[in-house]
Formats: sequence, structure tokens, C-alpha cells
Amino acid sequence: MPLLKKISGKECVKILCNKFGFVVRRQTGSHVVLRKEMPSGAVGTVVPNHRELKIGTLKGVLELAKISEEEFAQYQ
Repeated sequence: MPLLKKISGKECVKILCNKFGFVVRRQTGSHVVLRKEMPSGAVGTVVPNHRELKIGTLKGVLELAKISEEEFAQYQ
């Protein structure tokens, strides 16, 4: 069974902000830019605000955010 499920961009932003401490910096069109300050430096990611994110797109978002699939899957 796959770890990640298809979710909306809005739901992805909600999880990243509420559970992982990211903050919405800005939105350009349908892309939401998130940022998180860490001791080792800032981490950022971009989430397309679409109805449904493909699994590959979600994996790319998580890779930029430096979050493992297992960690994120707990909150889906």
C-alpha cells in the first residue's frame, strides 16, 4: 500500500503549516510559497494550489521541504 494519498494543494498547505511549522510567504497565481526558519537555515517549498496533487508532485514538495514521506503520511 502506498504511503502517500492524493490530496488537494489546500490540504497540503494546511498540513505543512499546522504540523510542520511552515508559514505562507506569498502566493503567485496558483502556487503557494512556504518557508520555515530552522537553526541550520531557512527551508522553503512551493505547493500548487490544485484540487488534486499527483503523487510525484507531492513527493517533490516534500523533498524541497526536507520532510520524509513517512512523517507526512501520518497526518493525511
